[in-house]
Amino acid sequence: MECFCAPRVLKGFRDFLPAAESRRRALLACFEAAFRAAGFAPIDTPALELAEILLGKGGGETEKQVYRWTDNGGRDVALRFDLTVPFARFAAEHRAELPMPFKRYHIGKVWRGENTQKGRYREFIQCDFDAIGCTSASSDAQIIMTARAALAAAGVEGAAVLVNHRALFNRFLAHLGIVEKRLEILRAVDKIGKTGRDEVQKTLSALCGDEKAARLLDYISLCGDWDSVLDGLTEMAGGPNPDSARLAEIARLLRDAGAFAGVRLDPSITRGLDYYTGVVFETMLEDLPSIGSVCSGGRYDNLTALYSKEELPGVGASIGLDRLIAALETLNRLPDAAAYARCAIICVDEQHVGFYEKIAAAFRAAGLSCEVYGEAKKSTAQFILAEKKNARAVIIPSKDAPLDNPLTVRHLATRRDTAGLSIHEAIALIQGEGFDR
Repeated sequence: MECFCAPRVLKGFRDFLPAAESRRRALLACFEAAFRAAGFAPIDTPALELAEILLGKGGGETEKQVYRWTDNGGRDVALRFDLTVPFARFAAEHRAELPMPFKRYHIGKVWRGENTQKGRYREFIQCDFDAIGCTSASSDAQIIMTARAALAAAGVEGAAVLVNHRALFNRFLAHLGIVEKRLEILRAVDKIGKTGRDEVQKTLSALCGDEKAARLLDYISLCGDWDSVLDGLTEMAGGPNPDSARLAEIARLLRDAGAFAGVRLDPSITRGLDYYTGVVFETMLEDLPSIGSVCSGGRYDNLTALYSKEELPGVGASIGLDRLIAALETLNRLPDAAAYARCAIICVDEQHVGFYEKIAAAFRAAGLSCEVYGEAKKSTAQFILAEKKNARAVIIPSKDAPLDNPLTVRHLATRRDTAGLSIHEAIALIQGEGFDR
């Protein structure tokens, strides 16, 4: 008796059927076009790296989530858990080959063995874009504008960019005399959206006492227009300083560029990672804030500190594709599934399939995707197949001499047939607006 293994995937991993994958690729194509339009160049790095490269000095929650093992050569290896650390290694290794400032984007899978939930998986795609070798406020503003442009290109509406400055927050902590506890404080504040104000207050009180915890909550609770919030933060941090001036400059640049709408100064945004040293931001969907940030990033002073003595400052961000898709699905805003092919040529006679392929080649040369059905099944069955594949049009060739006799084109959405067409006339008809859904 044969025994079969039940087909299944690991928890937190997924298969993608054509409809879901076509939606993902459509969004990724929008992001990639926006990145290229802003001057970012593509790179790639290996999925597998030496564990010492990915983990550095090790420790912390990250190490617990990494997929790590000893390979057949006895090497300690691990799957990348983000695209930033591999980029740090990449930048240090190829520094002499890169034009500075260097703007890159990297879209790829990463792996983390964390708890799964809606929009959060153990294998997922990150869409990173960074500018390194630059220290200006304009590069900070460009990253924010690129994030907004990429989301807008994908049809994402109602995205608010919440901005803060880590160095200004550290300046405030120094003013309170508790800057040495900044990491614990940052991580506590970063969880306010998940655990709530009361829980954060308890944590902060345990770290630095009730009075200073109250002042911390006052700081991160400031709200209003950008300028009034910035004035309040500056005063609480001890007065005018370069970090406040940097935020004012970023706001000016965004206003001048006509990209300031929807950008807010929010001192509760801290980002939990310690490598951020300047501006930080998170992008929330106004209609679904509970999903969390769909695009986050910030400035770091020294990306390659672990791999090189040469300092390499930069600023960057990452779009969380899976979380964004989960949000758009909840809001019923996912794009329609793309067609497998825009056109399908049904098979009237299997002896003529080679001729059908020649017709299809003419459609493809004109920019229309076209699939040839190679089995002479009933026409109804072939029409149903084309509909299941989201085709827009079916081409029905003549039974005899299909290259010489007219074609019939059926518009599947309306079941309307147009007969007596040459190949070029059929192409022109399908390229017209009448065949768009």
